[in-house]
Formats: sequence, structure tokens, C-alpha cells
Amino acid sequence: MIIRRWAGRGIRTSDDIKGHMTEILSRSEQKRAFKRIEDAAAELADLSNNDLKKFPGGQEIVDEILVCRTLKGGARNRQIKYLAKVMRQAPLDEIYTFLTDIKGSDLRHKEVFHEAERLRDTMINEAMEDHQRSLRLQVPWEPVWESDIIDHAVGKYPSLNPGEIRKSIFQYVKSRNIVHYRELFRMLKSAIDYEETRKKAL
Repeated sequence: MIIRRWAGRGIRTSDDIKGHMTEILSRSEQKRAFKRIEDAAAELADLSNNDLKKFPGGQEIVDEILVCRTLKGGARNRQIKYLAKVMRQAPLDEIYTFLTDIKGSDLRHKEVFHEAERLRDTMINEAMEDHQRSLRLQVPWEPVWESDIIDHAVGKYPSLNPGEIRKSIFQYVKSRNIVHYRELFRMLKSAIDYEETRKKAL
């Protein structure tokens, strides 16, 4: 577990960082994430026996997929929602990749898109909070705020340039110019796509 100290904020662990990122996410974004998982669960419920043999998820998920096969109508829809709930505890990247390979699903592509959106909005929300703090303290706001969120993203997607990321965030928060908002998204999605391609090549 990574342990860091934020200036004036005490000890922070990697678990704290993840918790902070989750807190900043809007409820609507969480609902969209849950809907994407439900879409994946619906696709899993239609897997053939041969496909199910290759499924990378745990036995608990497989058991719930098999239950889906025995149900129809509203009961099946409720079971798919329960399957999605179970899936939230599993590594979703492997499941999305599996569905892409097996069914030509676009779920993984959507997940990459929404991951870039999520990171963009989380980074901007954090910067806006820091900007407001500077205004209250009546001190200049510079693009050097403490951000374990940016550090976490750079660690996960090493092709990101933290300086360019901060520059786009800073310019957007100060000007609200949509150009910087879009540029931040472009950089994030490009880094995520690059990492996806790199992993597939291994």
C-alpha cells in the first residue's frame, strides 16, 4: 500500500486516493457505470457453453450466468441485475476484453471512452476545489496543486504527460474554454488506448 503525506492534510494511503476519486464522481456517472456493467451481464447471460468454458471470471459469476439461463421475462431481468452486482466485485477489464474477443462487443470501447471521461471530470473537479480554496485564502492559484489523482493516472497510463495534463486543466478552470476541456479528454483517451494496445501486444 502506498502511503503519502499531503501538505496540510495528514497521511494519505492508496486506499484513501481511490476513496477520494470515488467521492468526487457524480451520482449520474456512477449510474452510467452500473448500466454498462448490466449491459455486460446481459451479454454474459447469452454465452454458449463453449464460450463459458473460456470465461475468465470466477465461479460465482459463472453460477449466476447459469441461473440466468433458467429464467425468462422479469425474473431473468432481475437475475441479470443481480449478476451485474456480483460482477462489480470482479476485475471488469478481463471481462470486457473477453466479450470483445468472443462477441465483437463494443463494451470495452465504451468503457475506455467513459474511463477518459471519468478521469477528466475527476481531475477538473479536484482542480476547481483547489482553485476555490485559493480564492478563499486570497492567494494566487498556480498549476502546481497536490494531486494524487493525476499521479495515480500517470502511474496507470505512463504515456500521459503530467505537465500537459496540468496545463489543460489549469487553462480550463481559469477560462472555462471548451477547447482545453476537449484537449484534456483527447490526451487521456489517447493514453488509455495506447496502454490497451500495449497490453494486447504482450
